[in-house]
Amino acid sequence: METRIFGRTQARITFITMGGCGLGYVDQKEADKAVKLAMEHGINIIDVAPTYGNAEIRLNPWIEKYRNKFFLSEKTLKRKKSAALRQLSKSLEKLGTSYFDLYQFHAVSSMDELNQILGENGAMEAFKEAKETGLIKNIGITAHEDVGVLQKALELSDDIDTVLLPVYLAADVQPSPVNDFRKVLEIAREKNIGVTAIKAISKSRWTGEAYYNTWYEPLDNQELIDQAVWYTLSQEGVTTYSLPCDVKLWPLVLNAAMRYKKLNDKEQEEIVRIAKENKVKPLFPE
Repeated sequence: METRIFGRTQARITFITMGGCGLGYVDQKEADKAVKLAMEHGINIIDVAPTYGNAEIRLNPWIEKYRNKFFLSEKTLKRKKSAALRQLSKSLEKLGTSYFDLYQFHAVSSMDELNQILGENGAMEAFKEAKETGLIKNIGITAHEDVGVLQKALELSDDIDTVLLPVYLAADVQPSPVNDFRKVLEIAREKNIGVTAIKAISKSRWTGEAYYNTWYEPLDNQELIDQAVWYTLSQEGVTTYSLPCDVKLWPLVLNAAMRYKKLNDKEQEEIVRIAKENKVKPLFPE
């Protein structure tokens, strides 16, 4: 599988990330099967969070056995210093590791949250302290609803090494400031920030009964997944794309990734046209 340099972290990671979310809602046997599949495809980066069900527990035996094979990314929703430090300690214990390669502010959705993180006794103070003591190696930030928060974060702080955000077809089907990933990618390239893309295969919000463990309705046709994954991975600045929150979709995405070809501008325009025909819609704004 293709590898790329993860910005200033200098880590060479696979352009597909093992998304811990998909492992948190299945039993250990099913999780083990999914991890084996990812490893067979050469994946060397894991992204996980305490809010992903039992993901930390499911990954524990794999991390304890293969820690040196993975770039391990973890997240926290805590915005204050003391709470962030407590959760960092719990996550290290649950995963059976002494450090994280990347620790991220999870799902920052507003300027109020960002100001809290960066302010006095905010979570950034915890992250810096943890970095100084070797508990974490790099600092990241993630956003789902309004990528403008990431733009502001990169303007206000020089301590952020990576960003995670939706980089997906739907953003070009119905452009809006809240899903304008290109501005973030431009800043990331200028500042050598690593970029993890999410939501590549999302089709729209669910309009009926959900039949996958994803909060959005995903594409599940191989040809459409090919186009969506290739589109995301073809955006300049994207380092890696994190697998969706349902392991049943992983084989389709991995299939697409192993046949990846970079799309030129004309090919991307055609894929956006096809996405519109298939009623692909952005998740934000609602």
